Amino acid sequence: MGTQESNEQARGTGRRALLGAAVLGAGGAALGLAGTARAAGASPGSGGLKSLPVPTIIGHRGASGYRPEHTFGSYQLALDLGADIVEAGDLVPTKDGHIVCRHEPEIGGTTDVADHPEFADRRTTKTLDGVSTTGWFTEDFTLAELKTLRAIERIPANRPHNTLYDGRWEIPTFEEVLQWQDEQTRKRGRQVWIYPETKHPSYFRKLGLGLEERVARLLRKYGKDRKNSPVILQSFEPTSIQRLNRLVGNPLVVLLSTANSRPWDFVEAGDPRTVADLITPEGLKEIASYAQGIGPTLDLVIPRDASGKLTRPTTLVTDAHKAGLVLHPYTMRNENPFLPADFRKGTDADAYGDVFGAYEAYFATGIDGVFTDQPDTGLLAREDFVND
Repeated sequence: MGTQESNEQARGTGRRALLGAAVLGAGGAALGLAGTARAAGASPGSGGLKSLPVPTIIGHRGASGYRPEHTFGSYQLALDLGADIVEAGDLVPTKDGHIVCRHEPEIGGTTDVADHPEFADRRTTKTLDGVSTTGWFTEDFTLAELKTLRAIERIPANRPHNTLYDGRWEIPTFEEVLQWQDEQTRKRGRQVWIYPETKHPSYFRKLGLGLEERVARLLRKYGKDRKNSPVILQSFEPTSIQRLNRLVGNPLVVLLSTANSRPWDFVEAGDPRTVADLITPEGLKEIASYAQGIGPTLDLVIPRDASGKLTRPTTLVTDAHKAGLVLHPYTMRNENPFLPADFRKGTDADAYGDVFGAYEAYFATGIDGVFTDQPDTGLLAREDFVND
């Protein structure tokens, strides 16, 4: 069926039935209609995944649609805008073993490192998960050196207004994020949740900078390593999640890229399976043996056709829920280039399209939440959805 027909069928009781059937937690407990009402305004508590509003609005790298990503400015704004969870942050190590928050270990596109002549000789080319990458890498800097840098907007063509804030914030450490979480929880009178990701864990393990043990050590230090702790851990490498499952009790999520891709740890281990294999009922059942959720691309929930328009939803939501897994797909963004073609308005790279229409189509599938660069837009879309 087409997108318009899908949206029409999603209205009314059919929509609420889908939402009410959203499964929360590996135990398979369902959040009913009382949960849909709670999603409209209640604050997340400390009762684990089941305490979160549905659909959960996750501030992707903070409020990265408005501030340079993975900065305290971005994280703080995400909370101010009402995000249920803040993705703070993508975790990569320094040369001296500290964990910092950057989208990638290569920081040429997210910091002003190129403007620092003292670091000119650090520019190099490395193979990162099979891809030749040139730039500056966190593992070649001490934490003290990284703290002399400042964050910049990663995609200025799409977000020219964000460049106003270039140079304002430094690179946060994961320990600073955990301290910030506690501080914000006290100040706001509600539990603040975070959703960090281990980045390229196989790559860093080969360098003697294993991420999982360092992350687990910090979580234990701050008493945030338990089943109901307000920290959800995620990774594109299933073996990283399996390792974390042995180290901590936190909720765990396996991220899933395009259907024909292979997790890099699978590539290195000679495992021939692709993401398409992982999202079969059998693959999802295996994931549910060590994780509580999946983070698929939105295209795995509703594929796009050759022109970029949405087609029919897949069975992924139903299959994942049957396995007892939550689904937090990524990433909703307001700007035209990131939206399905049938929701774009004009061709300007920084112009907003009909993002509310896109949210409606994705929410109607029964997803449990979504990563978004503009949390305020996501919250308005959720309000429309649960009240329509």
